[in-house]
Amino acid sequence: MSKPPVNISAARQNLRRLANIRYIALGGQILALYYFTQIYPLGLPMGTISTLVIGFAIINILTQWRSHWARAISEKEFGAHLLVDISALTVLLYFSGGATNPFISYYLVPISIAAISLPMAMTWTITGLSIIAYSLLLVYYQPFTQLAPHHGNTGFNLHIIGMWINFALSAGLITYFVVRMAAALRMQEAELSAQKEEQMQDEQLLAIATLAAGAAHELGTPLNTMKLLIDNLAEEVTDPEQRQDVATLNQQIARCRKTLQSLVNAASIIEEGSSPISVAAYVDGVLDNWLLIRPDVKPAINIASDSPPINACFHPVIQQSLLNLLNNAAEASPEQLEITIHWDEQSLYIDIRDYGPGLSPEQLEKMGKPIPSDKPGGLGLGLFLTHSSLNRYGGRVSLLNADGGGLLTSVVLPLQAVCN
Repeated sequence: MSKPPVNISAARQNLRRLANIRYIALGGQILALYYFTQIYPLGLPMGTISTLVIGFAIINILTQWRSHWARAISEKEFGAHLLVDISALTVLLYFSGGATNPFISYYLVPISIAAISLPMAMTWTITGLSIIAYSLLLVYYQPFTQLAPHHGNTGFNLHIIGMWINFALSAGLITYFVVRMAAALRMQEAELSAQKEEQMQDEQLLAIATLAAGAAHELGTPLNTMKLLIDNLAEEVTDPEQRQDVATLNQQIARCRKTLQSLVNAASIIEEGSSPISVAAYVDGVLDNWLLIRPDVKPAINIASDSPPINACFHPVIQQSLLNLLNNAAEASPEQLEITIHWDEQSLYIDIRDYGPGLSPEQLEKMGKPIPSDKPGGLGLGLFLTHSSLNRYGGRVSLLNADGGGLLTSVVLPLQAVCN
């Protein structure tokens, strides 16, 4: 059985790629050391340069080891690794001809890596330090005539200065444009990821809706049969207590049939579209329906009297989503419940405060995803469906463990977004 792929952060992947690039550079440096000591000696301080190469190799081994630690790799840390590259390159170039060394253009490598993977401010910092290092190497270095046979010639000096100008312009252009291109790509990737997540939620909602429609269809026949049997039983029962039990059963069956009928009505509203309704009337209707379902709950309801008299359109699933949140709060603390509602021209705001056990940090982190329910027999889908449904119409649901225990559920529903 194959193991599932491991999710590696972008910073960790970038650090490992940087280590691989360093190994390639180290390989080139070792070949250069061999060539200039065994085949074409230049009189360079090979002892010093060899020590620097060995030190850089040790640093890279430690870098690769760091990339496998469990601790997260921040952007600042990755930028520090690039600064190590710039420092090592500067010291190495100082002992091998400075700005006359043709490999001085390697400064563009850490600049390019920074432009792709780091924020603009950090990238400009690395670019500026690279230009400063290059500038210092124009003056401070150990010259070698084999690398610069025309050293001191005016034309050659102009050539070196031209190389510096070319480098500064190239570094600036890379930093300016590549940073913006990388940011645009990251933004596009984030949008694609959000679309993919929304598509997955749509598929999950469609699957649940299909199951609900099938269940509603299958429940219709047995409920009708039960209704006929209860009606016949009511005519035959004479004991007062038994007649009361039969009446209770009849009420529960009627409630189930009403719920199934509401699914049919919701489907027709979805197909034909909803009509504008007073926000105050809609809020009262939602609360009245909920209190009919939960007569055992005695909440403290506060509806702001200064809310403007406006109309809005409400999709049928919004009411069911609000009922889910109210039911969750009622089941958490039926004895003590506070509901605060107000609205303005743009949005409807609902705060539901219960005094139950609240949610664990893991449950809060998985907000909006199917999670196991703490309620006996609960499927854990209510909160997921509520979050997905309200989010589809521009709404937001936030859960916060309140001070003193319990949960504060806040809903923000943009009225214009819903109406459109």
